[in-house]
Amino acid sequence: MAFPPLPRLPRSARPRRPGSGPLGQRLLGLGAAAGLTTAAVLGLGLPERSPLVQPAGAQGTPSLMEFRWDNSSDYRKLYFYVTNTMRLRRAEYYLMLRPRDRKTAILKLSVTIPSSFDANIDPKRVQLCRMSEGGMLARTRCVEQIPATIELTEDGSALEIFPDTPVADTGTIGVYMRLFNPYNTGMYQFNALAQAPGDVPISGYLGSWLIQIDPPNN
Repeated sequence: MAFPPLPRLPRSARPRRPGSGPLGQRLLGLGAAAGLTTAAVLGLGLPERSPLVQPAGAQGTPSLMEFRWDNSSDYRKLYFYVTNTMRLRRAEYYLMLRPRDRKTAILKLSVTIPSSFDANIDPKRVQLCRMSEGGMLARTRCVEQIPATIELTEDGSALEIFPDTPVADTGTIGVYMRLFNPYNTGMYQFNALAQAPGDVPISGYLGSWLIQIDPPNN
């Protein structure tokens, strides 16, 4: 037995596909934006060198959320303290090496400088020091200068530090610098390479200081 065909509903009464109307499209757009925001916060599906927005560390110390240029498993984070992280401001840098950061005495210490770090580093304003690490009641400071010859390479890519005598692997030491921060904001990775006493003049990687330069508050 044949049934008569069902009558066609008016266009206004037909059910719409999800997101086909103006309101649905707006909701889908908001959902997509929220998904992208969530992915950005969690670091999902982002390029390896994408500059994640993150809060600056308190008093110039490393923040809990960080982005580093070198994402290899050999990367080692070193502790630092910077008195001012705003661009073009006068600042003091304390690039520190704790006892656990080195396994041998240091005959020579090299600090690589990023090519984009357009600040003037004067070797006369750089010291190798025994450091006192700050905390809630005291600030990080250089408590004793270690006699050393300090040179900047001709291309400005590294500081070469030659202690008068090898520095033992006990106590916290560091490189103290006074300078004006660069103009460009962003992340700058300084690497520490050390040569141990011995017959083979090879410098080994100790770790990296990842320093963020921020724009002015106003």
